[in-house]
Formats: sequence, structure tokens, C-alpha cells
Amino acid sequence: MKSVIKLMVISTLFIANLTAKENNSSKDAIQKEIEKEKKFAKEQKFYQGKEYDLKSEEIDPSIIDSIPSIEPENDFDMSTGVYSD
Repeated sequence: MKSVIKLMVISTLFIANLTAKENNSSKDAIQKEIEKEKKFAKEQKFYQGKEYDLKSEEIDPSIIDSIPSIEPENDFDMSTGVYSD
């Protein structure tokens, strides 16, 4: 009879220990996911650019017209030359 009681106590402690380990691993997994969400939120904040003032970097369209276009020095054509059979 005493051995049955010992067996029940040991099995109860074993099950309680397994449950505690599962709870700790669940808490660790939840904490990891929370950290991932914080990182994602920080990245999205950066990509959306809401914190940045880019007005000083805007280009006046009239300046673009005053830039001269540069023509290529030699017009290379792949259809003629070394690569034809």
C-alpha cells in the first residue's frame, strides 16, 4: 500500500515538473515573438519615413532643364560585329 502511495506522489511530481517546463518554454517563445514584433514595428517606422523631414532634399524642376545631356562617344550596336555568325 505504501509503494502505491509513493508511486502516486512520484508520478504527480513528475507531471507537475513537465507542466512547469512547458510553461517556461511557452513564456520564452512568447517573449521571442514579442521581441520580433518590436523589431518589425521599428523597421516599419523607418521604412514609412514619418520621422524624417526630406523637404531640404527636394529638387527644383527648373534646374533639371539646365543640365546638359551627354551623348555617348561611340554608338555600340550588338547586331553587327564580333558576335555575328
